[in-house]
Amino acid sequence: MANVISVITAVHGPAAHHLPDAYKSLLEQKLPEGWDWQWVVQEDGETDAVAPYVPGDPRISFGQGRCGRAGMARTMALSRATGQYVKVLDADDMLTPGALARDLTALQEPGICWVTSRVLDLLPDGSLVSFDHDPPAGPLERGAVLEHWKAHDFRLPVVPGTMCARRNLVLALGGWMALPASEDTGLLLALSAVSRGWFTAETGLLYRKWPGQSTSQAAHVHEGERSARMAVIEERARALAALDGWRVAV
Repeated sequence: MANVISVITAVHGPAAHHLPDAYKSLLEQKLPEGWDWQWVVQEDGETDAVAPYVPGDPRISFGQGRCGRAGMARTMALSRATGQYVKVLDADDMLTPGALARDLTALQEPGICWVTSRVLDLLPDGSLVSFDHDPPAGPLERGAVLEHWKAHDFRLPVVPGTMCARRNLVLALGGWMALPASEDTGLLLALSAVSRGWFTAETGLLYRKWPGQSTSQAAHVHEGERSARMAVIEERARALAALDGWRVAV
């Protein structure tokens, strides 16, 4: 039986038409011998808008559930994830060729529990724009992402939408945070608070920019809500970092 990497995608109706592009990017992945991927697609809601865009592939598990935003959908998807590792892929984004293989290679490095990679923004006109704050390739020491985030007005040095991590550690941390937004930032900072990560300099994700994405909505930058999100994310990460006896078995 093949080893499995579980790719988790939360989706709601307005983004469902992008799923075929995400699926195409999965089909283009070449994994190391003995590995295969599983795609766990979880609708945030129970409508008829998403299922028509889900391909008929036995490696795909599609589920639905009550609306609770992306964090809850991803956490619910964990119940069907069978892989040792879980990889995030938003419904409107695409992996680049070789992304999953690079993640798996990095996760074999001693003590590495999670991986992120370089991102290119995919604009509506088809052009690509690079992220301008990438760290050096290689290990990200425990706590380094949190300190950078705090020192740079809550700007991360890496993109949480590229995260691949040990499934058991994601579960131990409670999955994605129960927040209206930034739930992936919360998980990434929790991972960084208790374990070492890795940054891959090769581009691993095309991050689609389009008017319907949740991060383009006014509510996403509402100052009162944003401040509350950042506060609870930081407090959780610092509380985890301060725990005595926390040990990650790798």
